[in-house]
Amino acid sequence: MITCSKIYRDIPLSHRQPKHTGRCSRIHGHSWSITLTFASKELDENGFVVDFGELHYLGDWIDENLDHATVVCKSDPRIEEIRGLAESGLIKITEVEHASCEGIAEHLFNVFNQLVRQKTQNRAWIQKIMLEEDSRNSATFKPDLQR
Repeated sequence: MITCSKIYRDIPLSHRQPKHTGRCSRIHGHSWSITLTFASKELDENGFVVDFGELHYLGDWIDENLDHATVVCKSDPRIEEIRGLAESGLIKITEVEHASCEGIAEHLFNVFNQLVRQKTQNRAWIQKIMLEEDSRNSATFKPDLQR
């Protein structure tokens, strides 16, 4: 197996942890970075795991769903209020199970892995994702292959 990585930086994104007892219970933002590690057992005709120049579909997904958006828990007790703000056009939301850095990393892994597998006809996949919510905090998601 061979791997390569692509980094998407400076993504303005906010989130909130509704059950947190501190400041993180309020909507707040970070400048996020996403590092995707791609893997394949065989290279394409150009000798690539993935062609970095052809990854625009991932950048487009980030722009559409994360750029200047807010990630919220589906179970947030104020989800209807938040959805109302989204419906009015005031905010853009992405709903996930857990709006922590770890939960967002897992959500993004599942989204991006599906997109990459579709685009490469299952020749390549996402091996892991590292999500940085700022320069000091990060989470890495790599699926447990033993499950």
